[in-house]
Amino acid sequence: MVKVDGTAYFLRRFMPALQSLVSPTLEVEDKPLEGTPDFTAEAYKDAYSRINAIVIEGEQEAYSNYVSIAKMLPDEAEELNKLARMELKHMRGFTACGKNLGVEADLPFAKEFFSPLHGNFQKAFSEKKLTTCFLIQAILIEAFAISAYHVYIRVADPFAKKITEGVVQDEYLHLNYGQEWLKANLATCKQELMEANKANLPLIRSMLDQVAEDASELHMDKEELMEEFMIAYQDSLTEIGLDNREIARMALAAVV
Repeated sequence: MVKVDGTAYFLRRFMPALQSLVSPTLEVEDKPLEGTPDFTAEAYKDAYSRINAIVIEGEQEAYSNYVSIAKMLPDEAEELNKLARMELKHMRGFTACGKNLGVEADLPFAKEFFSPLHGNFQKAFSEKKLTTCFLIQAILIEAFAISAYHVYIRVADPFAKKITEGVVQDEYLHLNYGQEWLKANLATCKQELMEANKANLPLIRSMLDQVAEDASELHMDKEELMEEFMIAYQDSLTEIGLDNREIARMALAAVV
């Protein structure tokens, strides 16, 4: 797979979204992309084996992460474990999507794909850094998933489209839960939030780079994926209560 890297590339692709940080009226049209993939083509199935594995592993990671967060917030454990169980339901749905196309998910690839974020989350959990855990799972991973699912829905096969539409609605609930906790605790957690962002936002950029070629085979445009992610990310930080200057500083952490 081809990995595109570099600050210049990121700035060129992300600048419209970064500029949107000072323009809250920006809207994205949810319109179908032109053309649909050949779902039976070997090249499509090969790429799908990795993309499908990523969403399956992503939901498994989310399940484990919410269970871990529940241990740090025992008073909210019931709700957090409910969110975790929803992620397992999503995982089963995406597993069925692969089976529907006769594709075996490349799970070893997906585990390696999530390894950096997984390691950072586990380190934060061991250090009882709840803010960092919420940023990684409930903001970065959820925004990453929501943006990718929105783009995928437009080019998915009918079976996967129905599954994904149901999943994305649940993911907004998960995103909102993290936003509300961080908003309620912003006065005491802002510094950790900034530090956690600096360490983890660049990983999202590299993850998008890593899947660009496979995503393209599925007719998912990398630039659109980036823009959708940045918009979802911006909206989350705004809901948490950060101002435009703070949001811009956090977004730029991905390129320094």
